Amino acid sequence: MDKVVSTAEQAVADVRDGASLAVGGFGLSGVPNTLIQAVHATGASDLAVVSNNCGAMDSGLAVLLTAGRIARVTGSYIGANKEFARRYLAGELEVELIPQGTLAERLRAGGAGIPAFYTPAGVGTQVAEGGLPWRFDGRGGVALASAPKEVRVFDGEEHALEHGIRTDFALVRAARGDRHGNLVFSKSARNFNPLAAMAGRITVAEVEELVEPGEIDPDHVHLPGIFVQRVVALTPGQAADKKIEQRTVRG
Repeated sequence: MDKVVSTAEQAVADVRDGASLAVGGFGLSGVPNTLIQAVHATGASDLAVVSNNCGAMDSGLAVLLTAGRIARVTGSYIGANKEFARRYLAGELEVELIPQGTLAERLRAGGAGIPAFYTPAGVGTQVAEGGLPWRFDGRGGVALASAPKEVRVFDGEEHALEHGIRTDFALVRAARGDRHGNLVFSKSARNFNPLAAMAGRITVAEVEELVEPGEIDPDHVHLPGIFVQRVVALTPGQAADKKIEQRTVRG
């Protein structure tokens, strides 16, 4: 039952070329940076990533993106990541953009063993009708576009069919965790982390504070250890390294 692994490098040593990864975080909040750096160190490439966004500045998944290790991204936000946009438009990256709520539910559904579900989100747009550019040809044309989705009517309203997501691995970050893999997330850092963890066949969690089993009140557990296979305890320096994407001040 002790799921603690000595180092992040050992925890992701079996991530191979072509692996799929569900990664928690939103912007720079709750991002498993130490595990991402460890994946970078493995040299694995041609990765398929499922995450809300693809990092920012030089943090998060931007580490793998700028190194050319990511082949496909399933997410809901490109945002201000200029390298992400450049690679997408240049045809170097396949991108499946989907509504943020749909992404969250696809991860949760995959983790709950639900193969597919219907949602009204995206009906009447290219999300359901097809034609969204997944890959450009580098010359302004579309090399690969999304296919139409099945649409059915429930209670007089059209709903599109979406499939649950399962990935080879999931990388998440938690504020506290015990040796059994039970996790607690802090405030907004909770974001996509529990959902990504559920979707991974092998889920690795980096935790800022490692505690013994029983020290976390069961009522306070955000994600039960059944969804977590490996736990890595961060050093104080790693736990304190939290970047701010956009700093704003008031006089």
